Amino acid sequence: MRDLQSVEEFQALKVTENVVFKFTAGWCPDCHFIDPFMPEIEEKYNDFTFISVNRDQFLDTCIEHDIFGIPSFLVYKNGLEAGRFVSKDRKTKEEIEQFLDGII
Repeated sequence: MRDLQSVEEFQALKVTENVVFKFTAGWCPDCHFIDPFMPEIEEKYNDFTFISVNRDQFLDTCIEHDIFGIPSFLVYKNGLEAGRFVSKDRKTKEEIEQFLDGII
């Protein structure tokens, strides 16, 4: 998973690709909890581009998209928001897969 580089990249990706934005932060233990199994999820849902968004670097983007808890996921498909899994709660691999299954 690559890191988001700019607000312009965020805006471009959400209209040009089927993309899963994972909102995270270096200080967030629940964010690091999901790190070990995220490569498996990326491989399973390879129709999507996965982008990591550092909440601290892109705070205005988080506010604009109502991302007030992390880790959280925001999905765009065909240029439209297709789903959001937004909360401050720890997420399991199964919960993330159920969320993505509901979008496909």
